[in-house]
Amino acid sequence: MNTIFQRSGLSVLAVTLLLYTSTPLLLTSCSPSGIEYDVEFSSNNEGKMLVPYAESDIDIEEANPFAPLEEYNMESIEVGPNKATSLPLTSMFLRLFESALYRNIHQVSGTYQSVDINGKPITVSGKLMYPKDGKIKNLIIVSHYTIGAQAESPSESFNPEGIFATMGYAVAIADYIGYGVTADQVHPYLQAHTTALNVIDMGLASRALLNKRGLKCESDSIILCGYSQGGATTMYVQYMLENEINTDFKIKKNYAGSGPYDIARTYDYSVKKDITGIPSAVPLIIQGMSVGMSRPLDMSYFFKDKLLENYDEWLNSKKYTIKQINTLIGSNSLKELLTADAIDKTKPETMRFYQELMQNSLPKTFTPIAPVYMFHSEDDDTVPFINSQLLQKQFRDLYEQFGISTDITYDFDFYGPHTKGAIKFIFKVAGQLD
Repeated sequence: MNTIFQRSGLSVLAVTLLLYTSTPLLLTSCSPSGIEYDVEFSSNNEGKMLVPYAESDIDIEEANPFAPLEEYNMESIEVGPNKATSLPLTSMFLRLFESALYRNIHQVSGTYQSVDINGKPITVSGKLMYPKDGKIKNLIIVSHYTIGAQAESPSESFNPEGIFATMGYAVAIADYIGYGVTADQVHPYLQAHTTALNVIDMGLASRALLNKRGLKCESDSIILCGYSQGGATTMYVQYMLENEINTDFKIKKNYAGSGPYDIARTYDYSVKKDITGIPSAVPLIIQGMSVGMSRPLDMSYFFKDKLLENYDEWLNSKKYTIKQINTLIGSNSLKELLTADAIDKTKPETMRFYQELMQNSLPKTFTPIAPVYMFHSEDDDTVPFINSQLLQKQFRDLYEQFGISTDITYDFDFYGPHTKGAIKFIFKVAGQLD
């Protein structure tokens, strides 16, 4: 039962009826495609210990935390409407982390047990980072942004969020299915329920390993964080921890940046504008939704010739970064990538796809209990700002209709395109951490 309605004194049935009568074509589901997950989630961590297969100490200078974003030629961060600083990122990094810059951290790549898209047990992987001196404030569970190449997997690289470990935090990042030790599998892109479970299990497995090593966090609470794909995932992680599964995790705060919280409306927006800021996301989303369906989608129905011929190699070989895939695709026009039927929601196959998009968006009844910091650049060229606008409206509407209060800070401004927003987001989060 959703605890927000327990707090407001309304039954789930009453609220559901109200939402159905006020929202056209609202589809709800406990899990994608009606999958029943028979895994018992509890706080005993049984079977969820992170099993290390690679460990090392690393200096933050050597880690080069923004290396994953260097291919985008990042030189400055947008700080206001159409204004950018002339201060290089390296200088900003040195200024913000001057006291922690040379603090060594320990990183552990390992495997743990979770569930796949069908709710069956699977061994997956991720990375845990923490201060080498063992003094840990909180566990931060990070949901990472969209990647394409196996080399970008958190277990095989150094994610920018790893800088939080220099500040005294343990940072746990799941690879997601399709990367790390499961690189031979299709990544279920934006399959909300499964990905959130993988992230939660990574948090449980990481905490179990820390406890085994006698490393106790100063606080029992956890912090959630994610940007882009990770922004939507971290919000769904919060939803599940507060409403669906049983752990003793207590959320201190959730930092969610520029997420596609409503992927159905994002698809609508892109179709209407006939443009996408990230062409690789088009086949990623269609393929990702398909792997979660009892009857997979026919890719020849959706993709035009060039994309149809090459998408499997581009997406599933895990050889190419997102920027490289975008270049290979060669167009950001949906009409050049997709068939006419694929963007016509009156067609049965398109309707099946669209229904899956709605089922993997944040539930329309969700209101967070723990505090949330929401960040989005209003001129984001990849994840349209409308995602955060709609979620803000959802939270406000639920308050007006049912008196459900929230503790949410909205940080919306013209911070530049998507990748520049990512850097700004990380600095903003770092500045707020205790």
